[in-house]
Amino acid sequence: MTTLAILPCGNRKIWDKEGEIGPVFARDAYIGTFHRLCRAYAEMFHPQWVILSAKHGFLQLEDTVPGPYDLSFSHKSDDIISMKCLAEQVRKKRLNDFQHLVVLTGKKYKPIVEKSFGPHANIEMPLLGSRGIGEMQQKLKQALKEGRPL
Repeated sequence: MTTLAILPCGNRKIWDKEGEIGPVFARDAYIGTFHRLCRAYAEMFHPQWVILSAKHGFLQLEDTVPGPYDLSFSHKSDDIISMKCLAEQVRKKRLNDFQHLVVLTGKKYKPIVEKSFGPHANIEMPLLGSRGIGEMQQKLKQALKEGRPL
């Protein structure tokens, strides 16, 4: 079965450290602790992965992020990518070719991924039920340390 991991982007971005760097590949844009743990987990257990951004949608590793932004799906903003655009990206980037999705986020991303991929998507959310980002980070660290997926 082909699995795609979906990682959250995160607040901290490369421009927070290197302000004048300009556009970067998506794989280099996000530097926060939670994102880095999700990435390490994905690289260990699910080598196919994308980053879900409220501004840019589903980012593949070689996609370019033009510059800094501060946006999340919990914000109220016209700059948030629409569900229609997300569903289009799933189709255009052939993300719907994957039979299994492992979504490394909390509950706020669940309806977004479900609507983007449609009602028949096989979605697993191993961090669901965690009592916050601290517990999610602990679970990821433990899985990495033990070499055992959640």
